[in-house]
Order: sequence, then structure tokens, then C-alpha cells
Amino acid sequence: MGLSLADYSKILKPENTYYDIAIAGGGLAGLALSIQGAKAGYRVIVIEKEKYPFHKVCGEYISLESWDFLEELGLPLSEMNLPVIRKLLISAPNGKMLEHMLPLGGFGISRYVLDSMLASIAVKNGVTVKEKTKVQNISFENDQFTVECDGMTINAGAVAGAFGKRSNIDTAWQRKFTLQKADKLNNYIGIKYHIHYDFPEDTIALHNFKNGYCGISRIEGNKYCLCYLTTAYNLKAANNDIKKMESDILCRNPWLKKIFTEAKFLPGFPTVISQISFSPKTQVEKHVLMIGDSSGMISPLCGNGMSMALHGSKIAFEKMNNYLGKKNGREKMEEEYQHEWNHLFQHRLKTGRIIQRFFGNPVLSNLLISVLKPFPGAINKIISETHGQPF
Repeated sequence: MGLSLADYSKILKPENTYYDIAIAGGGLAGLALSIQGAKAGYRVIVIEKEKYPFHKVCGEYISLESWDFLEELGLPLSEMNLPVIRKLLISAPNGKMLEHMLPLGGFGISRYVLDSMLASIAVKNGVTVKEKTKVQNISFENDQFTVECDGMTINAGAVAGAFGKRSNIDTAWQRKFTLQKADKLNNYIGIKYHIHYDFPEDTIALHNFKNGYCGISRIEGNKYCLCYLTTAYNLKAANNDIKKMESDILCRNPWLKKIFTEAKFLPGFPTVISQISFSPKTQVEKHVLMIGDSSGMISPLCGNGMSMALHGSKIAFEKMNNYLGKKNGREKMEEEYQHEWNHLFQHRLKTGRIIQRFFGNPVLSNLLISVLKPFPGAINKIISETHGQPF
């Protein structure tokens, strides 16, 4: 019988209460940061409340701007025969369709596979990965962090918050976005399936419906990710019955009706998350550098969230490395991280919020697709406003 990830981690790196870098959350951003830190020779720990592998609500499409970075981390993408996605389809609730070639494109891979592989790479590089462990509190005193977890206390020189869209820490710290009243930016639910379906592997489709939109694209193993975002109001209107909501609301779009009628839905799904907020967030809280969804979320319809998380981890590591290497003080590390993060991503987030106001609104999305269809240059411009360059 093979060793578990946790056992392997203990063999490679004995338990230690002090780490140069502690990371709360083992998603893409957290794991990518940990690998960079370990390769630079730092003592790094990742604290993850789940056990790998596990499913996450995610569109599972990654912009090709991240390809080289992921391979540098040690992920053998070129050997994995993953679907490369070059074409975009967008449908309005009334069924009108727009087709467009993606300027850069992307590739498909499930978070079940991707996160687990990155966790293994992290451990092999010396990272301590604590699974099924929840961070209860993070405090800062005398230029050092204390991280309180289930059954242990850790001290660290630098801490990253990679705990996702909303966590117990966000609530405990009363981060601004957790205190806002429910509105069109902060009260979404996300639902994901894996399916078998007859659909081109080089294409990603976004299908609009009232108060939401649904994406479908190929991942590994001849499977497709079907993931949609909608308002909590839609679910409430369907008596909190997901199947009823899909039948009564999503399937008014003829393309979605075809998918939900003809696809083979794989067991173990749906995966569901609630209280998703696209409201602005701060990038540093109580001296903790926020990365991934903890620092800000772009609308999933933009297809750039995972690349932003990965790129954000690279920025965070550069600033932490300068701090731990005594090149900069903590205040400068925090200031530079916030500045560079906002310089790279703030415009993308604002553009994503604007686009999201059109998607999910039947009148506006029908109109938008009709207006954009004859103007491919305008479509390229919108896509470029929500994406970056390879990093």
C-alpha cells in the first residue's frame, strides 16, 4: 500500500513549529506559492481543510498565459494530452449564438487532478502539507505570526491567506465584503458537474439564462466540466431545489436544455458553493498577504480566475523573498504587493464586473450578442481587457 500525502510529507520534512512561510489554504495560489518558496530553500507549510484529491466549484479552464509558469513549477502539462481550447461560443437566453476564436486560448484540466498534482509536487520539494486541518486564527506580534490550527500552533515569518472565496477567517476578521448586504455582486451560488457529452474539445461555451450563465468545456479523460453561476434568488424561487431550478430557469435557453437533456451526468456531483462575492477585497489584512480568491475574484465568465491566482502567487513570492532575504522590510513588502497586484488585476476585475451586469440579464445579454456579432475586433478588445500576457 502506498503512502498518503500526509505520511510522505512527514518523511520528507519532520514536524517543525516554525516556518519561514505559512500558507492558509491549499488551492492553486497556495500550492503554487509553496512550491516557489520551497525551491528557494525556505521552510514552508500549507494548511488545507480538505484531503486531496477533492472537487472544487470551478470552470476548469485555464488561460494559456499560465502554461509556462505551471510547467516551471513541475507540472508536466506537455505530457498530459490535455484539450487545448481555441474557440468561444456565447449564447443569449433566447438561443442566439456568437462564435469567436480566442486570441490566446486556454486548456482544460479538473481541479481534482490539478490541485492534487501540485500538492504532490509541493511535498516532493519539501513543503509540509497538513490536510484535513482548519486554520482557526492568525495573529501577529513582535514581527512574527502565530497560526492556530486544529490541534497545533505554528509560528511563521510570513503568512499568505489562500483560503478561497469566503472563510471563517474572513468572517472573524470582519473583512468588508463579508459585512455587505446581499446584492447583485455578493450573493451568488456556483454549481459544478462533470459530464460526458458530444461537444467539440477545442471549444468553450458560455450559455446565458436569467440571473446567471453556464460554461461547458473539455477536461481530461474525455470528460466535460459543466459549471454555472447564478443568484441565491434563483434557487430560492425554485424552492431551494437545484434540479427544479435547472429545469425551470436554465433550460429556457435551448442550448442548455439540450445539454441537460442529452448529457450523461457523472456520479458524485453536483459540487456546490454559496455566498460568492465579487465585491472588491483588500490584498493585505493584518500583515497577511491575500492570494487567489482571497484577494479578489474576477467574474468566471472572463475565464481568467485561475491564471490570476497563479500569477498572484508569483508576485507574492517575489515580495516575500525580498523580505525574508532582508532586502526589504515588512511594510515595503506589503506596499509593493498591493501596488503590483492592483496594477496587474484591478482593471480586469472592473471590466469583469461590467460584463457580468450584461450576462444573466435576458434583455441586455440578447442585445449584447446581437450588437457584438458583426464586430470581431470589439470582442477581441473585451477579451484582452480581462486577460494578461504569459508570465
